[in-house]
Amino acid sequence: MNPLARRVSCPYCYHRIDGRRLWYQCTGRGSPGKAGCTPVPDPERERETGVFEPSRPAFAPPGRGPFSPAKASCATCGSETGIRVCPCCHTPLSTNFGGSASPLIAMVGAKGTGKTVYLHVLAHELLNGTRRRFDADVRASSGSAKIDVSSVMNDRALFAQTAQAIGGRRDPFVFEWRRPRRVTGYETTYLSFYDTAGEDLTNIGTTHDLAYLGAADALILLLDPFMIPHARDQISLPDTAVGTKESTVDVVNRVTETLRAAHGIRSSRNIKLPIAVAFAKIDAFFDLLGPDHPLVRQPAHPSAQYDDVAGQATHEHVRALLHSWEADDIDAHLRYNYANFRYFAVSSLGAAPDYDARAVHVNGVQPFRVDEPLVWLLSQFGVVRRGGA
Repeated sequence: MNPLARRVSCPYCYHRIDGRRLWYQCTGRGSPGKAGCTPVPDPERERETGVFEPSRPAFAPPGRGPFSPAKASCATCGSETGIRVCPCCHTPLSTNFGGSASPLIAMVGAKGTGKTVYLHVLAHELLNGTRRRFDADVRASSGSAKIDVSSVMNDRALFAQTAQAIGGRRDPFVFEWRRPRRVTGYETTYLSFYDTAGEDLTNIGTTHDLAYLGAADALILLLDPFMIPHARDQISLPDTAVGTKESTVDVVNRVTETLRAAHGIRSSRNIKLPIAVAFAKIDAFFDLLGPDHPLVRQPAHPSAQYDDVAGQATHEHVRALLHSWEADDIDAHLRYNYANFRYFAVSSLGAAPDYDARAVHVNGVQPFRVDEPLVWLLSQFGVVRRGGA
């Protein structure tokens, strides 16, 4: 077993758990002379995840060894079970969970950034183009939030504004990514994403309530160039396109403060978590940049690895844009607070929507480099290979 899998984050309650000592859930089948357990309210699951649906009892593995056996018998009804659950929230987990490192990737951004659209389009790409590119078995995990991209992909309607989280809890999007190991066997990685409301980053108090940031192994920070005055002034935008005019560097700083507090990182040290800083809605600047600008071109025939050279070039081009927009304070903050961050320019829709009608462009959804931040983060954990260096 991968040693990194010993302490992994549950993708549903965000607690760090020992992947070798998962709990069990009774099947309810019973045993000779004993009736099976029936579903009952689970206070632990209700408190940790907000799920109030009755479930069969969860119980700890027998003995004190470092590994829990594949199956165990329920002490109440005697039924044998191989259903594994999180020891903290009792949410059922895949039989593959805990066998390999599973980075918990959080995603945050300010109000109006387009996080919900980005997350759903990213999910669509992950289950289709990205999966094929890396020859991986990728699927939504049972218990994951419902992934419904039909409204934006088919009906061409934008999502409603995301409501604020209650107690920092929200149903996550959980994916299983399974590929052959480099030597022998298979390795399964779990990806967990959370759609936060922009209001959750309005002030440092509410940001601290978002428990998942403290459990995150990596972060996609989605930023809106429309919030940068000098960028906004260069293009023509309807008032409804600008969700907020709050200072972008203030939003980034609140995320930084939350990560420092949650992970116990002193102010004298940089944060080591990989941070993918993705500027959304880059399509609005295509005409301004021109067709030959590197940020406008789609990568040609992407291979089954992350191209680190091309990624570094994108990083520098975005940094140059920030300086031209007189937003170098964002770059300074990131350089002096993070040890490992990279810039990306993405567009969930590929073309400007009708903001007043909340409708996608008549040509439909044309995702532009939306999976690049995720692929870079996966390369940081060895889930995909890096090349081009």
